[in-house]
Amino acid sequence: QVQLVESGGGLVQSGGSLSLSCAASGRTFSTYCMGWARQAPGKEREFVAAITWSGRSIYGADSAKGRFTISRDNAKNTVYLQMNSLKPEDTATYYCVAWSGSYLNPSITPKLDAVDSWGQGTQVTVSS
Repeated sequence: QVQLVESGGGLVQSGGSLSLSCAASGRTFSTYCMGWARQAPGKEREFVAAITWSGRSIYGADSAKGRFTISRDNAKNTVYLQMNSLKPEDTATYYCVAWSGSYLNPSITPKLDAVDSWGQGTQVTVSS
């Protein structure tokens, strides 16, 4: 497993921006896909975005496209989620996730049950 520590959550007004970071340690970072999932109160967890080690394949949920950008810096073992034009419905606990693999289909939502490492979560609250 990979150990994941998120940072960067907080409270922001609707239309604002936040940047999340996730520092990874443990097993070889380069063999893992990384991503972000979120869970809003009373709702199931859902994938928001994911990226392969090379950065060549990226998945983004429909709710995030055009507003959220995922990136990673392999030299720093860190993955980022830049969130712009935030909406109240983006309010959730955001989790950094990782799973072993080098392939990602940008058109298919990754499976949450394939994730083998989870961060502790960071709260994002968007006020209207």
